[in-house]
Amino acid sequence: MTDAKKQEFTLRISQANPTGLVVILYEMFLTYTDDGKQALETGDDAAFKRNLDMARKCLSELMESLDFSMEPSGNLLSLYMYVNRELIRARMKKDAACIINGEKIMTSLYETYKKVSEADTSPAVMCNTQTVVAGMTYGRNDIRENLADQGASRGYFV
Repeated sequence: MTDAKKQEFTLRISQANPTGLVVILYEMFLTYTDDGKQALETGDDAAFKRNLDMARKCLSELMESLDFSMEPSGNLLSLYMYVNRELIRARMKKDAACIINGEKIMTSLYETYKKVSEADTSPAVMCNTQTVVAGMTYGRNDIRENLADQGASRGYFV
């Protein structure tokens, strides 16, 4: 994952509500698996393993965030565990087909959570963060981000 992509995810995480965080985790998972497949094609074994490990960490976070008082959590856990096994199998056999099997399931879940997230109007999980507005000013070769309300109420609330 590129530094720019990491920065984009970090910004989105700071402004996301609970379902938005789940959507971001799915996107991160899919980014890492795509990077893993590319590393496999180029023969970069270290990057392949690193990307699959990061995808598995995203899966782990999704598993840990399940609320088992809700009925679908058991089914989601089973799907996540299957995808995790596929990633382990892909890492051991260096087989992109196993990654693709996992991506199919995660893409389907991602699309569902994305629809749910669009309907979720709950506030952001993180409070007391700066508001970032992108696209308000343009540089010669890029879009610049402006931070609104810099320092007005930043810091810790006690």
